[in-house]
Amino acid sequence: MFAPLTLPNGAVLPNRLAKAAMEENMAAPGQLPGARLARLYERWSRGGAGLLVTGNVMVHAAALTGPAGVVLDEHAPLEPFRRWAEAAHRGGAQVWMQVNHPGRQVQANMPGVAWAPSPVRVDIGRNSKRLADPVAMTPEQIDATVARFATTARRAEEAGFDGVEVHAAHGYLLSQFLSPLANRRTDDWGGSLENRARLLLDVVRATRAAVSPGFAVAVKLNSADFQRGGFDADDARAVIDLLAPLGVDLVELSGGSYESPAMTGNAADERTRAREAYFLTLAEELAAASPLPLMLTGGIVRRPVAEEVLAGGIDLVGMGTALAVDPDLPARWRTEAGAGAQVLLAPVRIKDKAVASTAGMARVRFQLRRLGRGRRTRPGISPVVAYLREIPLRRRALRRYRTWLAARPA
Repeated sequence: MFAPLTLPNGAVLPNRLAKAAMEENMAAPGQLPGARLARLYERWSRGGAGLLVTGNVMVHAAALTGPAGVVLDEHAPLEPFRRWAEAAHRGGAQVWMQVNHPGRQVQANMPGVAWAPSPVRVDIGRNSKRLADPVAMTPEQIDATVARFATTARRAEEAGFDGVEVHAAHGYLLSQFLSPLANRRTDDWGGSLENRARLLLDVVRATRAAVSPGFAVAVKLNSADFQRGGFDADDARAVIDLLAPLGVDLVELSGGSYESPAMTGNAADERTRAREAYFLTLAEELAAASPLPLMLTGGIVRRPVAEEVLAGGIDLVGMGTALAVDPDLPARWRTEAGAGAQVLLAPVRIKDKAVASTAGMARVRFQLRRLGRGRRTRPGISPVVAYLREIPLRRRALRRYRTWLAARPA
């Protein structure tokens, strides 16, 4: 667990424990990283994880998963990102920027665009109208999106990050193209898996070409969507094989989407674990034949489970919620006295899976905001209370984002 990991590009991670991406929604004015994000990542860096992966950094200013999202495009000033990277390095960790486009997973009240492979709305039951009605992307918009990913990656390297992780999971744009349920195109980007993977592969090629050989390029991929007829483990295996010759250094395996939020432990499938290592069985199957190093994320809170993940052929253990509650957990696991340390959160007892996922993520973001202010976490807060506290923050952020976006170059 605490042995270094050498990636295909020669970069060395200090150990096998990673802080996985969690969307912070903590942007300062201008959709930039500010002092609170820097403080949060310095805290994690000093907590012992060998790799820190940031939450979503958006490649398109008009397409955000939330109004307080960070944007790094051709117009963004680099100095705030340099300060972010410097803070994240202070404890000795490497730091990768997760780069993303939400596609159709955009709130209906957000300005900007809601692009998708096909005009198919996200179906989360009675709450579906809270999400935007998407439009199918044109070939020109697809090409522009590829260029945006490459631009963000190039600028991330200029800012001092050690790598990027291309987000192709959790139902965001690249995941939508991979899904036969969301992607109903009949052109070069639809139909066969090879066509549905075309956008992801083009993004990876452009990203790899835009950065230096020593800069890591990773991909976050669903092991499965957990929807009948959707992207499954066989598809994941095939996509990993397609990525292997493109200079990818790591594939992180997760699962789910807004429609089936398995990534928060709210999807029922016989191959997921009830409380920990949600996707371990699927990941072990993929690891048996994977040509690339793999990272597994989803529900890991105890050292024995992390060891089980590594013993199953996975190269890197990703933890999100556990490190939001206890940022020092990796350092505790290094010591004999702390080897049994774990994070326990009360389950979210809301029947509607989409609402339960939203409330659970609000509880996590509540902890992140406290860490960003230099305070201790409060894991006992009710998810519903955390969600209600977030509502006025989101409203203020939305007003600020509308004003900012209107003043941006087209």
